[in-house]
Amino acid sequence: MTAEVTARKPAEVEVTILVATDNSSDAALVRTLLAPEFDQVFLSTNPDLTVEDFESHAPDVLVLAFNSMEKSERYYLGLYRLSGKIHLHPHRTVILCNKTEVNRAYQACRKEYFDDYILFWPMTNDAPRLLMCVHHALRELNAVADSSPSVTEFAAQARRLAELGGMLDHQMEQGNQRMEVANRAMEQAEQGMGAVLDGFSRRLAQGGLQDVPRIENIAGLEQEVKRLKQGEIGHLFRKAAASVQPIKQWTDDLRKKCEPHIESARALNALADGVRPTILVVDDDDFQCKIVSRLLAEKDYRVVFATGGVEALNMLRKMRPDLILMDIMMPELDGIETTRRLKTMPQFADVPVIMVTGNSEGTTVRDSMKAGATNFVVKPFDRDTLLAKIANALYP
Repeated sequence: MTAEVTARKPAEVEVTILVATDNSSDAALVRTLLAPEFDQVFLSTNPDLTVEDFESHAPDVLVLAFNSMEKSERYYLGLYRLSGKIHLHPHRTVILCNKTEVNRAYQACRKEYFDDYILFWPMTNDAPRLLMCVHHALRELNAVADSSPSVTEFAAQARRLAELGGMLDHQMEQGNQRMEVANRAMEQAEQGMGAVLDGFSRRLAQGGLQDVPRIENIAGLEQEVKRLKQGEIGHLFRKAAASVQPIKQWTDDLRKKCEPHIESARALNALADGVRPTILVVDDDDFQCKIVSRLLAEKDYRVVFATGGVEALNMLRKMRPDLILMDIMMPELDGIETTRRLKTMPQFADVPVIMVTGNSEGTTVRDSMKAGATNFVVKPFDRDTLLAKIANALYP
């Protein structure tokens, strides 16, 4: 059996470590160094079982104990090519390198192909360094696992809060205006009713109403009409007008109470305007990346690059972009398959992906959308079209 496990012993940290190498004695050495503090250390030395070992053990830390960087890179690239689960499982990678490849290991980690490296071959006196490196990887993994919202996500909610404050302010203003209109309408209705009654009394006094006897006591009629206008009818209109006043007072009080919160929302919105959305550009064409970088710099976006699908999936273990520009034609893992895989990851399900392609055929577009892309642009793309589609995806 290729995958082996150490004897059980009390573990200080309950984690799983997988040591991958093509040399059984090297694997045993690394396991011996890790065993004092970690009791779930598995070994993977059979290249035919690479994917099976990783998927069955789902390690928190993958230690690449090959005797050359080339072997480590080939192993990890193969995992991303063949495994359908590696991109779904959070983990950290540690490379054991020799002194002639320290700079290469440093560059690989700096570009985030791997997470950390140790000068291990030949063995030095700093054996605890391997343990410390694993502890660092676990701390970073725990920090990434924190479900707190990203700065960009918080900024988006702050903008919506500011919009809500503006909408509330606008609606209260409209409410006050409509109450003023209602008050004026009641005043006009009262005046109109009075004019109707005055006209009615004149017609009675003048005998202008057919089949209605002429009123002899005109002064009494006028007095009665005046009493009606000032009494019953006037009372009804004043009562209706008074019923509106508490509503107006309520809106005025609400405005005063909400004003500090609306100001806070405006201040949050001002802070949110300073947050730069992060765009991940996945493209193996360096010239194309430079063009896109210049275009996006105009809009003050933060841009990070991956040279292919494997590197992009690896980078997504430690970052969450706000939008992804995904080239379709790439070696190792094309853009459609990369998009399909990242969309199976819950944390990236709502991250918009815009496909970049030189092929606008219906099949390509259909496959892109089916994989989870939200839009696409055709190379050579128009600057305004690209920026408009990015803006629409970021701020729908």
